[in-house]
Amino acid sequence: MKPLRVHKGMAVPMHKINIDTDQIIPKQFLKRVERTGYENFLFFDWRFRPDGSEEPSFVLNHPVYRKGSILIGGRNFGCGSSREHAPWALSDFGMRVIIAPSFADIFFTNCAKNGILTVILSEEQVAELARRAQEKPGYELNVDLEKQTVADDQGFRAEFAIDAFKRHCLLNGLDDISLTLQHEAEIEAFEKKRVEF
Repeated sequence: MKPLRVHKGMAVPMHKINIDTDQIIPKQFLKRVERTGYENFLFFDWRFRPDGSEEPSFVLNHPVYRKGSILIGGRNFGCGSSREHAPWALSDFGMRVIIAPSFADIFFTNCAKNGILTVILSEEQVAELARRAQEKPGYELNVDLEKQTVADDQGFRAEFAIDAFKRHCLLNGLDDISLTLQHEAEIEAFEKKRVEF
């Protein structure tokens, strides 16, 4: 997992409430066992028409927003089923940070385990960021996990809280496997001792 310390990126306004995991990655794409290759399926039913052509009104089909890496969502982002494919698809598309007033618990956890920082700000702050991103395609934010701040070059600045363990893992690029491998020597010693009995 790639460490995330300070991320500067383009903001994508998707300020809708209750964006669920079936909208993020529809169920027909869950048959794959790999953890990569989901970027073309992200928001599939919103991005594409039934004939397979792009839906021009959808934000991620706008040429500028395609390069976005910070998603501005609405309340209860990531609700629905617990599919880990949702953060996989977001990550594959290039999203490193999601900012919203609230997140579904399992999605919130799955994002951190897959290197995506979820930032909770107030309804008013999120609405302001979404407005700025909507009015000015190409609008950039600087998200500093070390200082726990979100800022732009137009005077916006907000602090956010994050669990200390989650922050440590994101700063150091540690997923569950990496955390376990930090104890590889102790694990090997235990296994060797166990075999001897």
